Amino acid sequence: MSDDDEFLGWLDTEYTEAERELLSGDARARAAIWSRTDPVSVLGAWRNGLGRAGVVEAFEEIARSFTDCREFAFDLIAHDVIGDMAYTVGYERFTTSIDGSPRTLTLRVTQVYRREDGAWRVAHRHADST
Repeated sequence: MSDDDEFLGWLDTEYTEAERELLSGDARARAAIWSRTDPVSVLGAWRNGLGRAGVVEAFEEIARSFTDCREFAFDLIAHDVIGDMAYTVGYERFTTSIDGSPRTLTLRVTQVYRREDGAWRVAHRHADST
């Protein structure tokens, strides 16, 4: 399996499941797929964070707003894998409840990843609403 195939497989499984769990109110899986090595950053649609502790805190805070993710899709526009680094550009489309109100949203998302101890981890995220 090529590095590209391995990375895309990870996006379709572990990454997608972590996002669904976050959008259902549980930040643990998202925190697990994020880098443990600084620099780590998020410029999010709802919260920003810098450093491992800062991004995990941001994830925990926004997870408290979400419940009942019914749909999640990551529409990949562009990506590349170069050794132990990768990036993606795309749209996250999801249906969830935010503070008790059902919502369907689309976010523009750019992320940077690095392979740590053989596993892909997110190192940076920038997201905003369309």
